[in-house]
Amino acid sequence: MIDLYWTVIPVLLVYYYAAHPLAQFDRWRSKLVIALTWVWSIRLTHNYFRRENWQWGAREDWRFTDMRRQYVDKPLNIWDFVAALVCLCGVVTAYFADTQLHDFVTRNHKLKELGKPMVPNLDRGLWRYSRHPNYFGEQLWWWGLVVFAWSLGHGWTFVGALVNSICLAYVTVLVEQRMLKQEYRADAYRLYQKTTSACVPWFKSSAVAVKDKHT
Repeated sequence: MIDLYWTVIPVLLVYYYAAHPLAQFDRWRSKLVIALTWVWSIRLTHNYFRRENWQWGAREDWRFTDMRRQYVDKPLNIWDFVAALVCLCGVVTAYFADTQLHDFVTRNHKLKELGKPMVPNLDRGLWRYSRHPNYFGEQLWWWGLVVFAWSLGHGWTFVGALVNSICLAYVTVLVEQRMLKQEYRADAYRLYQKTTSACVPWFKSSAVAVKDKHT
């Protein structure tokens, strides 16, 4: 599939970026790059068809054939069902968390329009047990895919999910820093941080909350 479309995809991409309403570039440099991309595409497309005796998609590149042989094909087993359950739980968790967040934000917008005090923090539903349940659900999806791969002997794929988790952890820090910069919710969010799990849903730390209120 890569060989069939790789020679034309870059042409589509340069036109997409050139036509984007927020694009900023020198018009003549853009035209020059687009023209050169067309030259590159025509050269590579011509070479592909010449090599394949002017047939399209009739043969697979030998490198991809060799790569495919390296992968193990096993019958469906219990680990596939475990992986599917993890993925499904991730999607469902993220959906409900995002929906609850959307409703919260919408409600606060209406309160602001009416000149009423906004609710400083969302700590209901899934957000009662995790400060970022939507992120947790997203991570479940990716780690579920790792279980699929692991059951086929390709556990090394955990690297991709790990990098994804690290990136999302960084985003989580940025989100929480932004929350603490908003005066109307800073105090409530600090308490929320002390009592609520950062990612994995868990019971609230009521002892910390009580201690914080007394101090």
